[in-house]
Amino acid sequence: MIIIGVENMHKYCFVFALGYLTVCQITRVYIFDYGQYSADFSGPMMIITQKITSLAFEIHDGMFRKNEDLTPSQRCLAVRRMPSLLEYLSYNCNFMGILAGPLCSYKDYITFIEGRSYQLQQSEANGKEDTKYEQTDPSPNIAVAQKLLICGLSLLFHMTITKTLPVEYNIDDNFRATASWPVRFFYLYVSLMAARPKYYFAWTLADAINNAAGFGFRGYDKNGVTRWDLISNLRIQQIEFSTSFKMFLDNWNIQTALWLKRVCYERATFSPTIQTFILSAIWHGVYPGYYLTFLTGVLMTLAARAIRNNIRHYFVQSPAVKLCYDIVTWMATQAAISYTVVPFVLLSVKPSLTFYSSCYFCLHIASILVLLVFPLKRTQKGSKKHESVQPVWSRKLEEESLLQKNNYSTTNNSFSQKQEITCRYQALKQ
Repeated sequence: MIIIGVENMHKYCFVFALGYLTVCQITRVYIFDYGQYSADFSGPMMIITQKITSLAFEIHDGMFRKNEDLTPSQRCLAVRRMPSLLEYLSYNCNFMGILAGPLCSYKDYITFIEGRSYQLQQSEANGKEDTKYEQTDPSPNIAVAQKLLICGLSLLFHMTITKTLPVEYNIDDNFRATASWPVRFFYLYVSLMAARPKYYFAWTLADAINNAAGFGFRGYDKNGVTRWDLISNLRIQQIEFSTSFKMFLDNWNIQTALWLKRVCYERATFSPTIQTFILSAIWHGVYPGYYLTFLTGVLMTLAARAIRNNIRHYFVQSPAVKLCYDIVTWMATQAAISYTVVPFVLLSVKPSLTFYSSCYFCLHIASILVLLVFPLKRTQKGSKKHESVQPVWSRKLEEESLLQKNNYSTTNNSFSQKQEITCRYQALKQ
């Protein structure tokens, strides 16, 4: 970062950090324990890779690029001075997020460390500031207790029910030969649903650890109630009842989705959706199943978007019709998600292809047919570039960081708090 300079540091940091992570992943998988989930160095390395690359891009935006060339979200996240060595190491290696994250922006972290995260300046719809809910030290106790309860229930579910519903049973020869299609799809759904609580446990616990340390406060709601989901990584209810592929991914591994958007999607010059899914696969590891899942995810994302853009408006006029539409789309979404992520769980090529071939690649074929029948909106130039072909997380930063996060601050004292709020409000309008 220091030797290369701000002009190209983001490229070198990205290649080096991701390359080093890949070497670590290869070492772990093909030398130590193929197919085994274990607490090892690659987990923390994945989080640190996100932080290193995010910070490099934020410094590049803040110290090299012209302000008018930045998107509103990039402008708010831009870091205007080089961090000190202590700040850099503190951000990357602090005890709160070293094991399981979640990722946070450098500016959010420095705001917390400097004790400014509790000074709320709410931005109203007209962009004016409202300071009626100021509190110096809100307590995270209730939020932490609630999240620990969710952790306990998730862990209990994983240690009891999950083991009775193995995903591997979907490719069992006897099961495939004797079970009917409805039974097979129902088991596919429940087995993949049972595989999710371990992620609920890990991410919710990581969030609770940060909250217990005082990090994660993002302001007050309209009633003055504290909100501790600044860096939350998932929303369980929205995940389980999602009625679209977009809604599912909007609420799953939220901070990683934002990282992918910041460092890849909005900077890609061609095929941003495909590039983003490939980067996600590389970051996750070197198991072939990851690549099968994310390449399938490209098809599913584009097909789901095409269907939603072309037919949804016919079903939202009547509440009764919309309810039926929501039920059908919920079933279709759960089936598509389960079908897509099977290789992610099975890891290897042979069992993954065995599963897909047993389903006759039905959803792959259906997605291709949808893309042939329903047109996708073309990419527009200028300020709306990539708007119509964004992946499901592409609007996340404006929604998550601007509608929900109320505490972005600047590491450069020359940027006042009022300028920060104006920046966020302009992004919100966009």
